[in-house]
Amino acid sequence: MKWNLLDTGFNRGRFNMDFDVELVQRKLMDQAFLRFYRWKPYCISLGFNQLLESIDSERAKKDNIDIVRRPTGGRAILHAEELTYSVVYPVNGSYSLKTLYHEINLALKMGLEIYHPSLQKLELEHNQPQFQSFYKENKSTLCFAVSAKNEIHFMDKKLVGSAQRKIGNLVLQHGSILCGKFHLNLVDYLNMHNDEKDKIREEISRTTTELSSIINEKVDYEKLIISLKAGFEKQFKFSFEDNIVETVLN
Repeated sequence: MKWNLLDTGFNRGRFNMDFDVELVQRKLMDQAFLRFYRWKPYCISLGFNQLLESIDSERAKKDNIDIVRRPTGGRAILHAEELTYSVVYPVNGSYSLKTLYHEINLALKMGLEIYHPSLQKLELEHNQPQFQSFYKENKSTLCFAVSAKNEIHFMDKKLVGSAQRKIGNLVLQHGSILCGKFHLNLVDYLNMHNDEKDKIREEISRTTTELSSIINEKVDYEKLIISLKAGFEKQFKFSFEDNIVETVLN
């Protein structure tokens, strides 16, 4: 399996989602892709089946925040002070979907541990929440309101949220590595009463964390990408042939 490393930098939400889909549509069964990207302007992404009506679109537009739908499942995320990753991997019998999800999160965890010594206490979530009952709660609008099994947390607080989908014979998995606190402002763009927003904001503040708070310094995104690259090489036991490639698809 040949791995390709991409850093596409800052782009709008639609570009970021279309790029991930285009990687899948190339249908390269002998290659895998690891991509890193960020968002400009900030963007709210919704899960594939999530209702747009759950978000105050007018307020988002007023604040210059994009809204886009992800090709994967899950709930709303405000992409702001974060590094986003995506992996496209062919389904070739070497991994089940659950195993691949687990392996990717182990690679992310290893890369984060390489990035900073304060991250040695990272763990993967061992339990799977009861999503049927969770989705009946108001906070279920937010992806970071709960940790799914094998997602990464620090001292019982969620740090990385991921979603996965099989498309044809390939798997797309992408997710957010929280680096700053701005993601908490997603609550401001929910279509619900202010008292409900305040309760959810308080709860999400208790159940999530971000790199800047853990390491008590600004995140060095370039160093973070290099560290995550090394984590994937160690976990999947390969070496990238080239350095990071900044590219657009033709």
